[in-house]
Amino acid sequence: MATAGTSTSTTAPRLATRTRPRSAARPTRGPATLPSAPFARPVPRLAVPAASVIQPIPHVIDLSGKTALVTGGGRDIGKAICHRLAEAGASVAINYRSSKDEADAAAKEITDAGGTAVAVQADVTKPEEVDRLIQESCDALGGNLDILVNNAGGLLQRCPITEMDEDLWDRVMDVNFKSVFLVTKAAAAKMNDGGAIVNLSSLAARNGGGGGAVAYAASKGGVLTLTRGLAKELAGRKIRCNAVSPGLINTTFHDTFTPDEARQRTASTTAAGREGEADDVANAVVFLASDASSYINGESLEINGGLYFT
Repeated sequence: MATAGTSTSTTAPRLATRTRPRSAARPTRGPATLPSAPFARPVPRLAVPAASVIQPIPHVIDLSGKTALVTGGGRDIGKAICHRLAEAGASVAINYRSSKDEADAAAKEITDAGGTAVAVQADVTKPEEVDRLIQESCDALGGNLDILVNNAGGLLQRCPITEMDEDLWDRVMDVNFKSVFLVTKAAAAKMNDGGAIVNLSSLAARNGGGGGAVAYAASKGGVLTLTRGLAKELAGRKIRCNAVSPGLINTTFHDTFTPDEARQRTASTTAAGREGEADDVANAVVFLASDASSYINGESLEINGGLYFT
């Protein structure tokens, strides 16, 4: 069953705001000069829009009136995505499988801040529960979906391929890959034309994962291929489908499966010199869910702090 809270406000204030240093002022540049050339023609000056026409980025990413479903939205990256979508004005359905208290708390934080959110239970690996999830989400939010974020997933356990049984392989594939197929299949029938789908892949899809994570890496690689196929198949309805591939993010996932020494080593080898935070991923998801990325489709955005630059 769903639990919900609503408010007349369409745009929630920022949740868990962080202070970030402003960039240093850039030096003023003079007019551009072109090299002289025979028969050079004068370059016409481009018309500059009036100041009132130029919109700052926070105003471009406006999801007011949009509805969104986030699977696995009660904690970590999923919770951050729900918060940022609500902050941008979207009404959000927060899916959870067993963490009811966390999902309810996430929904309450959004509604207390003036947004609209609902927690909806469903196991996204089971077709009948996925169908119910989509219907309950649409009913609670008062309309078809505009945004789908396939975030649910997990490693389950580290296991070498020589010791892995078929049951573990299937469970990893179900939660990371099959769930994206099932939820997208059901949601696509309830999505408004011009909507956006964002799938959560992983750095593991590119580098094969760490020790004992071959099934996880393979499942996340499948998510990338599925993303490209969906982008083609749904293009006729102007529904875009993109993915994000997080690297080392400070979440319970890595608290559970990545030793501290390995985390510190990986963080030190990124260009950023640190672990990522859930908001680093959430901000990218909101961008891909918005019209600010309207010409981006079938792509994967790497969110790893510049791991491959060092």
